Amino acid sequence: MTQAVRQLQVGRVGELVPRVDAPPKVKGEFAYASDLVVPGMLWGHTLRSPWSHARIVSIDISEAVSMPGVHAVLTHDDVPGQKTYGLEFPDQPVLAIDRVLYYGEPVALVAAEHPEQARRAADRIRVEYEPLEPVADMERALDSPDLHPEKPTRGHGYREDDRANVVRHLVIRHGDPDAEGDVSVSGYYEVGSQDQAFLGPESGLAVPDGEGGVDIYVATQWLHVDRAQVAPCLDLPLEQVRIHLAGVGGAFGGREDLSMQIHGALLALHTSRPVKIVYDREESFTGHVHRHPARMWCEHRARRDGKLVNVRFRILLDGGAYASSSTAVASNAASFALGPYESPNALIESTAVYTNNPPCGAMRGFGAVQTCFAAEAQMDRLAAALGIDPVELRLLNALKPGDVLPTGQAITGSMPVAECIRAAAALAPPAPEPLPRDVIRLPGGAGNTTNGDGVRRGVGFAVGFKNIAYSEGFDDYCAARVRLSPDAWAEVHCAAAEVGQGVTGVILQVARTELGIDDVRLAPGQTATVESAGSASASRMTWMAAGAVRDACRAALEEQARRPGEEVDVERIYRHPRTTPLDPETGQITGERAHVAFATCAMKVVTEVDVDLGLTRVVWIGAAQDVGRAVNPQQVEGQIEGGTAQGLGLALMEEIQTRDGLITNASFTDYLIPTALDMPPVESVLIEDPEPDAPYGVKGVGEPPTVVSSAAIASALRDATGRELTRIPVRPDDICL
Repeated sequence: MTQAVRQLQVGRVGELVPRVDAPPKVKGEFAYASDLVVPGMLWGHTLRSPWSHARIVSIDISEAVSMPGVHAVLTHDDVPGQKTYGLEFPDQPVLAIDRVLYYGEPVALVAAEHPEQARRAADRIRVEYEPLEPVADMERALDSPDLHPEKPTRGHGYREDDRANVVRHLVIRHGDPDAEGDVSVSGYYEVGSQDQAFLGPESGLAVPDGEGGVDIYVATQWLHVDRAQVAPCLDLPLEQVRIHLAGVGGAFGGREDLSMQIHGALLALHTSRPVKIVYDREESFTGHVHRHPARMWCEHRARRDGKLVNVRFRILLDGGAYASSSTAVASNAASFALGPYESPNALIESTAVYTNNPPCGAMRGFGAVQTCFAAEAQMDRLAAALGIDPVELRLLNALKPGDVLPTGQAITGSMPVAECIRAAAALAPPAPEPLPRDVIRLPGGAGNTTNGDGVRRGVGFAVGFKNIAYSEGFDDYCAARVRLSPDAWAEVHCAAAEVGQGVTGVILQVARTELGIDDVRLAPGQTATVESAGSASASRMTWMAAGAVRDACRAALEEQARRPGEEVDVERIYRHPRTTPLDPETGQITGERAHVAFATCAMKVVTEVDVDLGLTRVVWIGAAQDVGRAVNPQQVEGQIEGGTAQGLGLALMEEIQTRDGLITNASFTDYLIPTALDMPPVESVLIEDPEPDAPYGVKGVGEPPTVVSSAAIASALRDATGRELTRIPVRPDDICL
């Protein structure tokens, strides 16, 4: 099942195809949303709260309105329709009404002829605040004043919890949660808050159509859900709000929630002029959701032969000021807390809470990243306690088809966990480099702070898995429309957001495969010409778009056979197998499945650590990933490398720092992300075990490498230092001996 290297081809499913957008991105010629320009456009700017929690006493815009070049200054009073919105729950005000709940919350908008004029006018808006005590600690949130006493997530089928600031509380009981084992290990683990740190900050252009409607060109992950949130706030029918996909510079979950969409449209409709909004990097840090920081308590009980008997897990997630997708993240964290292992008994509690910290929501890995770090550290502890090789312990407990998850769901599809473990373990890391050597290949790198004395080498291993697509009864579907000409060309319409993952290439490969022609064109993504494709998230887009485009192409060929010589135009909607919610009291499935399918990744990591100075270097990473079937092996390997880079950042350097809810490192000067000098060689093995329910047997590949890489790197650091390292990112003083 190991993927062999294939010759570069023209573009059918399974062939290695170069990405069309790669050259312009590398050359700096790609047109991102921030590059949009139209004649007569104004520039928008957002006034944001300097407080994490405060009551708004008054807002005075008189001075700002009179400034040169200013065309509009808007507050919550100027929102014509619904005053609140939200990705899943409409709990977030378009503009703050009577209070602010996080640092950077939008309070007012300005449109002016020049961006500097807009910024200066925003500075002249006088807002009187009455500061309130912030709820800044996730554990104390449950005993603090309720930030959302109306409890917006209640009544949606979740477990009822009357404690203050609970977004969702989930309990999964499996077998006998009190079952004892021969050996028990326990631990407390923490994961910091990570930013998506995408290349292109939030940006877009809103253009009024002169008939009361608006076109919004924006970098987003889900065109149709954006429209569903924007239109009610503008008091417009859906058809008068058209969302167009502009060039996206990465997303990773941070563009699922709205940024400038409503604000730009409000200003454009108010001024009858196009309005462009571009966040700077500091505003980007405050203007989108982040990865949930987590605190986790775990206990693993096993027999002396290493077989798991019982796993107990308690998870606490800081959701920040608004709900966003915290309910789903809490569920995913619980559902995948055990890792890809079978245990007959388990008790898992997962709670997401509101605080006055920056809002948290979707980020690559979506809850599974946090629990994988804890679960894999526990497996290493258990292996040490039992005197069993860590890889052998994982093989002994590896999930396989027919096994049952803690939610009661039986594995019915592809689940090659053991194959991934064996393939990753078999990869041969590079031999240690002798000293002296180039400083760039020492811990500290270009900083040249070590000469190699006292540097220790460590080897770590970890396995993680995650669901593919949306779960728990969500009506997850994707539409595609195909125009097929008798002159042997076709045009495909699909609103799948190309956020850098390569879905446009997948769509074209599928269409060429099904239609048997090379001249296939992809129409720009927008809401006006095709139904929803769903979100470019949850590792779902390849599966869903492939299914929709396949079905539309086949329907077009059938229609063409009935009407030879004519152009045909058909649209089809694809749905994956139905899922059902988890029982709110027991966390058990209420139907056949809560999740559609799963993907696994195993990693072996080599690190070097200067234990005197606390410096680290990741030397090499070997990955074996379950990909179902690789539509384009080159893109799959690129996703593994990119996902690994984000996991490396979380393991070693990336963390949003807050003080009483205020972000203190909202820049790439103070918030560090991996560079090319930090990234090691990544050796990938693709395990192709086709998913029976998926088109072409495919699986999404974007998230599993991020889920597991932080845990694998931390494992290697533990091996090098002997330290427990129960928190990521690992700090230098955590590893100094």
